[in-house]
Amino acid sequence: MEVSGHIGPIRLFEKMIRSGICGIVLLIGLLGCDGGKPALDSPSRGSIVIAADESFRPLVTQLTSAYSGIYPDAHFRVIYAPEQEAINLMLKDSARIAFTTRKLSPSEKAVLDKRKIVGSVTKLATDGVALLINKANTDSLVTMSELKGIFTGKLTQWSQLKGGNQSSPITLVFDNNNSSNIDFILHTFGITDVKGLRIFTAKSNREVIDFVRTNPSTLGFIGVNWISDGDEPLTTELSKDLRVVGVSAKENPASRADYFQPFQEDLGMQRYPLRRPVYVLSREAHPGLGGGLVNYVMRDAGSLIIYKLGLWPSVKYNREINLRKQ
Repeated sequence: MEVSGHIGPIRLFEKMIRSGICGIVLLIGLLGCDGGKPALDSPSRGSIVIAADESFRPLVTQLTSAYSGIYPDAHFRVIYAPEQEAINLMLKDSARIAFTTRKLSPSEKAVLDKRKIVGSVTKLATDGVALLINKANTDSLVTMSELKGIFTGKLTQWSQLKGGNQSSPITLVFDNNNSSNIDFILHTFGITDVKGLRIFTAKSNREVIDFVRTNPSTLGFIGVNWISDGDEPLTTELSKDLRVVGVSAKENPASRADYFQPFQEDLGMQRYPLRRPVYVLSREAHPGLGGGLVNYVMRDAGSLIIYKLGLWPSVKYNREINLRKQ
């Protein structure tokens, strides 16, 4: 009887300890779950949405594929859309980062400020808008003055251009009404009204290429990374039956040497007139997957991909060559 009188308190004490441990485990579990919120992504794992102007599809595809190859647990869902829509997706938190050709406007930045989000802007590269014509059209040179004349409606026929060899009207072909390509060109020439111009819009840069290939009187506008990756079979296939137009900033070019095409050296040396920056806009509030991708792009490996695509990287890819005396 005396022994049983001591067992009761011991069991009670053990029960209290077990209850305390369970409570601690429960508390840790609740803290770990952070009130039911999903775990944050990191630079090497997780899943985020990226928005990008469609003209950068080859660039973004290669960058995200290379990064996922290094970090198999990193997953990207990319939404390709006209530039303004891509920016809006980022502002509405439907995308973490956006690849664009411009920074946020004051009103767009105010959207992030209102939510106390410190956004970031990173310049990745210098890109160019390439002008394409059908191979049957031998008039492959144009001045900025002539281009402005086309977009103001003063020049409507190929025969009105210096060296023009066609009597047909000039049809301008863009990928989308709100794409970065058309916005950049209109802004460059200060055009606010396109009524009366012969403008055809396709659904993508790829379709611009296909349309120009089958229509000799057209002048197409695309992102240069669509046709500048010489290692890709698609690039070779897309470039068939096309000419890339040389553009001169001079009013009266003296020779062909005054015209430049949107290829790497002329972009980097700022000789091609229709060049533009490539930015990554981010709303990321923690060291996450978006920042990991941007850091990768700004290092040597990312710069090499940009370089390979024919753009001019903001951070140059350094090649080391070891010379050995034989």
